[in-house]
Amino acid sequence: MNTDQANLLRWVLVETSHPGNVGSAARALKTMGFGDLRLINPKIKGVARESEAIALASGAGDILESSQESESLDLAVQDCSLVLGLTSRDREFGPPALDWVSARHLVQDAVNKKQKVALLFGPERTGLDNDHLALCTHRVWLDANPSYPSLNLAQAIMVCAYTLRETFTTFDGQETGMLADREASAEFADPAAISAMLEHWRAGLEAIGYLDPANPKKLMPRLQALFARTRLHKEEIDLLRGIAKQMLLRK
Repeated sequence: MNTDQANLLRWVLVETSHPGNVGSAARALKTMGFGDLRLINPKIKGVARESEAIALASGAGDILESSQESESLDLAVQDCSLVLGLTSRDREFGPPALDWVSARHLVQDAVNKKQKVALLFGPERTGLDNDHLALCTHRVWLDANPSYPSLNLAQAIMVCAYTLRETFTTFDGQETGMLADREASAEFADPAAISAMLEHWRAGLEAIGYLDPANPKKLMPRLQALFARTRLHKEEIDLLRGIAKQMLLRK
């Protein structure tokens, strides 16, 4: 694995509660050669500077020092073409679900195209919620004991970091065959652009009277799930926003 590959991966911890988990995550990332750590709305502000985080980083203090803390998950994934939300819980709606082995192939494919990838890990107690997953291209689970699939946050990060390092190191440069030819050179829309397009559609559907804001039911989650099943290209986002614009003109 080379530095260019590692730099394309972004490790995003969402609403983390315990400083020790942040420090342990930093240690796991440095051990496996990664370093781009993002901390989104942690329960303790400035968590990377907490003594427990520094102690458990155990030599990976540079990862903590360079970590970026923010309240905006949208900005953390804005320029990433592939966003994987790690969670073991099934959801009625949301992005397509993948096992970790399949997800690793998608990561490798994106990295080969010099595209950025984000891996999201949720709060220790509850994991990623539906709003978090709305910004993901895929929901991913690690193969574990089905009667007890719970992993400590730092353990989950280490498993992912180790196996991705292994994937990058052993990859033979051949096509995986998982993606259609049309997608081989596609420029995918990032989740923030898709989220903005859906808000545009919400306004358009309200404008033509198809969506009742007082009684929306599950229309928008169903549309979100529909678009999530297909990795939208940037030009397709432009097309869909053009349709929404025409709906608003009828208002």
